[in-house]
Amino acid sequence: MATEAATDEVGDTYDAFISQVKRITNVGNAQQVLSWDQEVMMPDDGIQARSQQLSTLSALGHELLTDDEMGEYLDELEAADLDEEQEAVVREVRRRYERATRVPTELVQEISQTTSEAHPKWKKAKDEDDFSIFAPTLEKLVELKRQYAAHIDDEKDPYEVLFEDYEPYLGMDTAAEMLTQLREDLVPLIDQIRESDADLATPFEGEFDTDVQMDLSRDVLDTLGYDWDRGRIDEAPHPFSTGTQFDARVTTRFDAADPLGAITSTIHEFGHAQYTLGLPDEHYGTPLGESRDLSVHESQSRLWENHIGRSEDFWELFLPTMQERFDQLSDATTRDAYEAANTVKEDNLIRVEADELTYHMHIVVRFEIEKELISGDLDVEDIPETWNDKYEEYLGIRPENDAEGCLQDIHWSHGSFGYFPTYSLGSVMAAQLYDAASDDLETLDSQVRAGEFDDLREWLRKHVHAHGKRYTTDDLVREATGEDFTADYFVEYVEAKYGELYDL
Repeated sequence: MATEAATDEVGDTYDAFISQVKRITNVGNAQQVLSWDQEVMMPDDGIQARSQQLSTLSALGHELLTDDEMGEYLDELEAADLDEEQEAVVREVRRRYERATRVPTELVQEISQTTSEAHPKWKKAKDEDDFSIFAPTLEKLVELKRQYAAHIDDEKDPYEVLFEDYEPYLGMDTAAEMLTQLREDLVPLIDQIRESDADLATPFEGEFDTDVQMDLSRDVLDTLGYDWDRGRIDEAPHPFSTGTQFDARVTTRFDAADPLGAITSTIHEFGHAQYTLGLPDEHYGTPLGESRDLSVHESQSRLWENHIGRSEDFWELFLPTMQERFDQLSDATTRDAYEAANTVKEDNLIRVEADELTYHMHIVVRFEIEKELISGDLDVEDIPETWNDKYEEYLGIRPENDAEGCLQDIHWSHGSFGYFPTYSLGSVMAAQLYDAASDDLETLDSQVRAGEFDDLREWLRKHVHAHGKRYTTDDLVREATGEDFTADYFVEYVEAKYGELYDL
């Protein structure tokens, strides 16, 4: 009887704990919807109230997480006999609780309000090609994030503390080593490509109506199997995806001279949304119903964007749809479209428009600048010149203005320092996951050509999405692939693919 009573008591504590966790999650999800609205639909002057709304919700979520009762729940549950899933939930909430309790609510509120006010300033600075409009706010955000990092762990490199907000388990050393490996392996390959005599096709030249491009973006989402009952697509200055397993929205952007850019951006955001939609409904509001941080999230978007959306099989499937929308493509072949989707451009300044190879040099530039910025070795006012110098060093090109240089990304207006390495980690992870999926789904290539994506979506749901935060990042990769996380699959994949494209 005593054992049953103890079990019941633990069960009651766990239920009360989960109820509190769900309240915190719902506050955060409400913030997400307001942030989506700010970037997609809100009138410009709405910022006067929106910054206060987001600041209030941020403070409320922080207070709920750091409440003394939450600490008592965690202490009691960590000493109890829990099952594996319950232990994972407690582990994840404990980690968030320990970080949050070290940060004053007032600082959390100030960061939220500043980031909300930063977005329109970043957009104005980009539109007017004037970094000085955004610089004072960026300087404030850098200082606030330094304070935030110092509160969490004043003995650790502050950039590492910030990185752990986005990837808590792989470690900064892993990220740095992998970026170094990519730079060492990819730069020689890029050099060989630039020296190659191969002449890849350019069928997508000319003007492509942006309204029709939106129709085409809907076409590609239909083709891949997007759930419109739980999603929508809109236009935004910088493509993003946000939401829950019940409401996962995507955005994209359009350039009349670059219809491929809209397609790849849309597929990229579909990958994010597909992960979100694949999370288990029954665990909504708990860590078991949440994605496993940004490296894994980026692996899903990069897998769909690159391994599917840039494959020759996909273009055999999708080119006829594109030709129906744009008569000027009537003479294009599958091979033409495939080559165009994988051209390594010598003059591309924009990260989100980059090919699979030079993309990672864009990430290295941001990684190095962010580290220097947070450490205090680089002043905000010196960012444009430093940015341009690094682009010239790593990519052999130099931005002519700030809009196509240091203002091109939205992340710093969100205060998202430490985010960028997850893009490269995700690309590497995508190759490893796709290789494992291809082994299990022996006819995957032919399925892509036939527009049959159910098996791939189900494989990813089973091996990645359905676990939520049950596993740490490295354990999740091992569970899905049977191997430790490695860059070898990515390097082998790009060497084979681009070797064939460029006759290397």
